[in-house]
Amino acid sequence: MQTLQFKTSINCANCLRAVTPFLDAEASVKKWNVDTNNPDKVLTVEGENVIPELVMKAVAQAGFDIEPVAK
Repeated sequence: MQTLQFKTSINCANCLRAVTPFLDAEASVKKWNVDTNNPDKVLTVEGENVIPELVMKAVAQAGFDIEPVAK
C-alpha cells in the first residue's frame, strides 16, 4: 500500500463533505484523511498505484488548494 501526503486548504467539516465525492471517485484511493488540526491541513491518501496528479486534480476540482508535502 502506498501513502502520499499533501498540504491543502481543506479546513472544516463542510470542506470535508465537499471533497469527499471527488476523492471517493478516485479508484486508486482506498483510504484518505485530512488532519484539520495540522496548520498545513495535511491530506493523507493510501492506495495501490496512486497517481499524485489525479489526487491533486480531484481536490482542485472540489475547489481547494493542494500541493505535495516535501519529503
